[in-house]
This record gives sequence, C-alpha cells and structure tokens, in this order.
Amino acid sequence: MTATTGSTTGTATFGLSSEAKNLHWLLGNLVEEVPGVRSVAVVSSDGLMLLSSDPADRKGKAPADRAPSDGPRGSSADLATIVSGIGSLTIGAAKLMDGGNVKQTMVAMEEGSVFVMSISDGSLLGVYATPDCDMSVVAYHMALFVGRAGHVLTPELRSELRKSMESAA
Repeated sequence: MTATTGSTTGTATFGLSSEAKNLHWLLGNLVEEVPGVRSVAVVSSDGLMLLSSDPADRKGKAPADRAPSDGPRGSSADLATIVSGIGSLTIGAAKLMDGGNVKQTMVAMEEGSVFVMSISDGSLLGVYATPDCDMSVVAYHMALFVGRAGHVLTPELRSELRKSMESAA
C-alpha cells in the first residue's frame, strides 16, 4: 500500500487519525477555496509547525523555481516562523496594554497580506494572501477553520501532527 499525499498540504495522510486527516482536509479546503490565499500554516503555541500548505507543492515547482509572489521564500517553514513571531509580538503587546487576548492580526504589504488568528489551544493559524484578496472573506474562512480545529486540537493530535511534519521533511 502506498501513502497518499494531500495535494495542498504536501504531507502524507496515510496512517493518520481521522482527526488529523480532517484537519489536513480543512487546511486544503482553505487554500483551494479562498481566492487569493497563497500559503497557510498552523503553528503550535511553542512555535512548531503542525500543518502547512506549501505553494511549491501545489504548483509542482521546487522552492527555487517559484516566483516571489508564490509565497514566502523558504516555503511554509518561513510562513510558520513569521506567524510565530507575529503571534509572540502581538500577545506581548496585548499584555502591555491590558488588551486581553489577541484574536486576529493582519499585516498589509504592497505585495501581499499576512493574517494570524488564534486557535483556542494557543496555536496560531497564519495565512499569506495576495494584495488584492478580499480580506473579509479570508478572515471569515480563517474563523471557520479555527472554529472547527480548535476543539479537536488536543495535545495528542498536536503531537501526531508534529511527527507527521517531521517525517515529511
């Protein structure tokens, strides 16, 4: 039996629990169904990548062959690093300002936008999108993902997702 590969996640889903397969499916849906989404990463509260979509995998190109507009230079690993950094910065800022929990952060740039949304367990969902994306549509679909993923992202599932990311590397 051969492992099947998710077309959008770039990691094998064979042998994963139904919850992990469901999260891979949800992530793939976010990437494929939302116009303007270039790359997506789910990062644990300690900064480790749990799920990702690599634009090079979707387009059949090696990272070196991608156009700059395809996503962060080093693929999903760079997006995960960016998401983790933005998450830490905004959580620290919210604490300093007594602002409560950070729900969402958005950075608009000339050539794209980065959205970061908190998941209930402290993990973060990050999306890199085109500059002309409909920000409200991206945010809506991110909220749907967070709502569906938040209640199943248990410590056991996070561990399983980390191991599947490590084995895919």
